[in-house]
Amino acid sequence: MSSTSIEQPCYTLINLPQDAEQPTEMKLREDLEKGDNKVKAEALKKVIQLMLNGEKFPSLLMTIIRFVMPVADHTLKKLLLVFWEIVPKNTPDGKLMQEMILVCDAYRRDLQHPNEFIRGSTLRFLCKLKEPELLEPLMPSIKACLEYKHNYVRRNAVMAIFTIYKNFNFLMPDAPEIIANFLEREQDMSCKRNAFMMLIHADQERALNYLSSCIDQVNTFGDILQLVIVELIYKVCHANPSERARFIRCVYALLNSSSQAVRYEAAGTLITLSSAPSAVKAAASCYIDLIVKESDNNVKLIVLDKIIQLKEVPSHEKVLQELVMDILRVLSSPDIEVRKKTLNLGLDLVTTRSIGEMVLILKKELSKTNNANELEDMDKYRQLLVRTLHQMSIKFPDTAASIIPVVVEYLSDSNELAALDVLVFIREIIHKFVNLKDLILQKLLEIFSSIKSVKILRGTLWILGEYCENVEDIQNLITQVRQSLGDIPIVDDELKRAAGIENKEDEQILKSNTSTTTQQLVTADGTYASQSAFVSNTPNTTKDDSEKRPPLRSFLLKGEFFIASALARTLTKLAVKYSKLVDNNQVKQNRFNSEAMLIMASILHYGKSGMAKKAINEDDNDSINICLRVLSERSPFVVNLFNNQSQVALSTMLDAKLDETDLAWKTRHGKKKVQAQIQPDDPLRFGQLISNSDFIEKEDVFDLTLKQAIGVLNKKDEDFILSSKLNKVTQLTGFSDPVYAEAYVHVNQYDIVLDVLIVNQTTDTLQNLTLELATLGDLKLVEKPSALTLAPRDFTNIKANIKVASTENGIIFGNIVYDISGAASDRNCVVLNDIHIDIMDYIVPAQCTDQEFLQMWVIFEWENKVVVNTNIKDLNEYLEHVIKSTNMKCLTPEKALSGDCGFMAANLYAKSIFGEDVLANVSIEKSLQNPDSQVLGHIRIRAKSQGMALSMGDKINLTQKQIKN
Repeated sequence: MSSTSIEQPCYTLINLPQDAEQPTEMKLREDLEKGDNKVKAEALKKVIQLMLNGEKFPSLLMTIIRFVMPVADHTLKKLLLVFWEIVPKNTPDGKLMQEMILVCDAYRRDLQHPNEFIRGSTLRFLCKLKEPELLEPLMPSIKACLEYKHNYVRRNAVMAIFTIYKNFNFLMPDAPEIIANFLEREQDMSCKRNAFMMLIHADQERALNYLSSCIDQVNTFGDILQLVIVELIYKVCHANPSERARFIRCVYALLNSSSQAVRYEAAGTLITLSSAPSAVKAAASCYIDLIVKESDNNVKLIVLDKIIQLKEVPSHEKVLQELVMDILRVLSSPDIEVRKKTLNLGLDLVTTRSIGEMVLILKKELSKTNNANELEDMDKYRQLLVRTLHQMSIKFPDTAASIIPVVVEYLSDSNELAALDVLVFIREIIHKFVNLKDLILQKLLEIFSSIKSVKILRGTLWILGEYCENVEDIQNLITQVRQSLGDIPIVDDELKRAAGIENKEDEQILKSNTSTTTQQLVTADGTYASQSAFVSNTPNTTKDDSEKRPPLRSFLLKGEFFIASALARTLTKLAVKYSKLVDNNQVKQNRFNSEAMLIMASILHYGKSGMAKKAINEDDNDSINICLRVLSERSPFVVNLFNNQSQVALSTMLDAKLDETDLAWKTRHGKKKVQAQIQPDDPLRFGQLISNSDFIEKEDVFDLTLKQAIGVLNKKDEDFILSSKLNKVTQLTGFSDPVYAEAYVHVNQYDIVLDVLIVNQTTDTLQNLTLELATLGDLKLVEKPSALTLAPRDFTNIKANIKVASTENGIIFGNIVYDISGAASDRNCVVLNDIHIDIMDYIVPAQCTDQEFLQMWVIFEWENKVVVNTNIKDLNEYLEHVIKSTNMKCLTPEKALSGDCGFMAANLYAKSIFGEDVLANVSIEKSLQNPDSQVLGHIRIRAKSQGMALSMGDKINLTQKQIKN
């Protein structure tokens, strides 16, 4: 037998501070022999810490037995239990040390001690002993503890008997019978729970008989016992499906338990046991009730995921559709992630029967966001609600008419992102549903003057210019534009203001933006009324000068001339349509054209006058000049572009988005259909051999355990070998080294577990063999692996835990040091290869809108620019390689990347499990004249933290080199 096979198990981990002073063995002995209780306790703590970190103190064993063990102090007794747990109890040849006989006698006395704490602590300690020679003399005392008056002692006595029976059943062969009798007469719930749990694992038949005898009283049991009962029912029914009818009533009863944990477990077990609609409905209702009543957001998210898993089963989805209104009760939670998942789930489950009620609830939720205190979260929540209403309107067009008036009001909202979502919503609805066009135009014209954001106003102008197609709508829009611009020419009006001549019309416009209906300034014959539509009585002299202007004028004053180019294009479209509508009246055509050209020319003059905060730029200047030229020349080709092509482009874009959404849905849901098909080499399952065929549709336990063993449980559509553990083994030493080592790196979110295999390739016994590790980066070694002895040609596994704090490239390095038995030389050392932790284990693809991407791009301050250096000769192939190697998602639609024009630009996005965002912009090109030329360009990476940006850049550089090689 090799020495590693009798290596002592250790359950206690105590960290030794790096700056701790190392006491000598002589000093420790002196403190243990002559010190008072406090000094002895401190000395014993130091001995324990040093032994856990590889030190050996064989001579201190008798000192502790003689001078510390007889002391009655409770602190010392507790420390002694830790000491006996970690101290070697066997001689090198595997026999029990003689000193342990004295220790065993001390255990026996403690088991008979009148203090319940000492008895209970000793019983807990006995659960950790692996030496039957020490346990055998204690069995009568352990049994006697089952009769002790205090439940703490009885509870731990049951656990001690359970552990001893599991490890050494020959010491107490009648343990199940003793515990079954104990369970019958015991009243304390914690003791009953431990006894019942032992019977589940040791004698399941006795556990079932007990449960059958008290099945009607299950609701009166404590929650800890109820949890164990649920576990038993799950195991029994999986092993023997015919037992389900016997226990399913009990599971139903536990759905009404006072404990949230019991209800959660009972609901999960019920779904596993039965696929009946009544069972699914009861479990789902229980889940919903848990989410509503539970305050912890993490619990809410976990239970929501359970409901989402239920929805994936087609037969269960129909049941959940009836509960969609109950699911929407979860929106009362203030957490944005919970609300997001709830809205997505509700959108998937809503039907024609429930759509009306759901719209009413969401409109009510939208109105609540106006009076909320948490501004940031409410802005995001408003966005989510608008997007959900948008998707519902597309899915159920009949609801759009009731939704439009509510959401249009938010165009004037100060939250620009929510207003942008409303604008996108309105643009799609007005394009797809012609019957709603008049309603939308009316609402947009009503709110036009109160829009505060320049981006929203620009989008609103585009929609109005594109879809105002009759004389009345065009006249109403031009009226709104004139009111929003103020008096023209703009330069003359501003000079008058500067000279102190106040124009009171503008102030009245500002005052009545939200409360006064506008008067029509364009008469029926196309001329403009000479008198003002507004009269101001009380000018506000306290406002800033720029705030006194009408909305459009105030934007121009600040130098926002992009809105001016949008206005010019809108006026051009209106002029073209108006001319077509009044084709037989040349005078009206000319008056309208001249008015539109006057507005444009006035803006151009103002932009170049130097009176605005920023002068008009060349692009906006050219855009307005082109519009003037179109109105003056009336080229049929250009007029057609203004008249028709914008809507054609919008239609193409919406179709591309729809195709992309359909593709994503098929990708997400199509896999399940493929997996449900039976392949030619699949094993046959005979329903006649199992009582209920529904039951065998559940997860096969053997398949699950096999997948867990090779590490592919959560992997899909990947190569079997590449996704197994074998792909993550790193060789640490050479085959010719005296000690061979290799490590399997298992990344589990915030932890890394190194499972290191160490092989002694020599004929010598290696003593004090220690794996010494150190880390570079944001990694931290949790504990130092303890020293061990390795026999000739023997092998062992050492596990090391490492904590990860952020997404940065980390390196683990170290060496193996050991002594050779009988050699007088210094310690031997084998240096290990470095282990590079791949940040891709922490990066997951994520989705965001274009607006969110641009906002993050501006905010993130760390940028890493990577030059493309590869031998790939195809642009699309290179982009696919970057996406695959970085785990990022391409936000640019596939149709935008199709074609071959010699250059490509794409946006990529991903998130880490720590919540860090990383953005990338790929700009690459290739010469069309030379097909064999390589891809050139660069990739710009942006992140909030420097480490994230640098790590992602290093990853791209590394994968480029691998391909090049």
